[in-house]
Amino acid sequence: MKKVNLAIVGVTGAVGQEFLKLIEERNFPYANLKMLASARSAGKKINFMGKEYTVEETTENSFDGVDIALFAGGKASKLFGPAAVKAGAVVIDNSSTYRMDPDVPLVVPEVNPQAIAKHKGIIANPNCSTIIMVMALKPLYDLAKIKRVVVSTYQAVSGAGREGMDELKTQLEDLAEGKTPQAKILPVASLDKHYQIASNLLPQIDIFMDNDYTKEEMKMIDETRKIMEDADMKITATTVRVPVYRSHAESVNVEFYDEVSAESARKALENFEGVTVRDNPAEMIYPQPLETSGKDNVEVGRLRKDYSVEHGLNFWVCGDQIRKGAALNALQIAEKLISEE
Repeated sequence: MKKVNLAIVGVTGAVGQEFLKLIEERNFPYANLKMLASARSAGKKINFMGKEYTVEETTENSFDGVDIALFAGGKASKLFGPAAVKAGAVVIDNSSTYRMDPDVPLVVPEVNPQAIAKHKGIIANPNCSTIIMVMALKPLYDLAKIKRVVVSTYQAVSGAGREGMDELKTQLEDLAEGKTPQAKILPVASLDKHYQIASNLLPQIDIFMDNDYTKEEMKMIDETRKIMEDADMKITATTVRVPVYRSHAESVNVEFYDEVSAESARKALENFEGVTVRDNPAEMIYPQPLETSGKDNVEVGRLRKDYSVEHGLNFWVCGDQIRKGAALNALQIAEKLISEE
């Protein structure tokens, strides 16, 4: 692969830091690297692969000479994404800003790599929970068309950023010391009301919409249909924040139009790039957040027939939402962009 001039926007955040780890691990071919962040992070020093970098404030003039700009998420993509494209960069964006724009490809490289070629300067990275689910849905969909999906998520606090992780840690420490934990971040930092996450579950991720689904739930529904290119697929979701630091888990029920055996589903999943099957009930082997944290692959287990419908399967899937659910997926898109030029 040819070397490119790369920029990371939001480099000091959790996803930005994961970008750096993955660039080194995967030997991503960059010629020059620009580290960008908000004004409050500008001036920070980051040592990376034997070189010291100074974090620069992101502005509309930050992208001259940049080939690929990795946006870690947040408001920056809306503020500076168009400027990056105008300067000649391809933007790979982790925020929700462009995901449902009909002119912007929404890509999981193992699932719909053909969509990359349709980009007009911006490629969107799906929501982390969506990525983890479609990685398991795609090989099953290729066996038989999916009629309906029912998913319940168990999402780690790192999905709420470093602040969410810090809040869980502080609350656990307070509980251990007999103190009353304080809640300031979850379920949604910008709202006036907050709940303790330590020793608790919160059935709300993001704000509620007019239909009483949360924004996170609607992301999973709408994004899955777009990625799978099936507007008729029926999907319902319930997203839950759990007191786990890292790696999301999902319980998924799939109803097909035709019969799909658990055995054929297992084979399809085992042969699908980016998926590891961990499924041996007799030995109590199944995916867990602790075991998937820091790993590239999503893991699938508890695969079994659903006897309540004619053509149904249940499974459990876990994946590191900071890696495959964010930074890794975006970097894989960048790798495919370079390899196809």
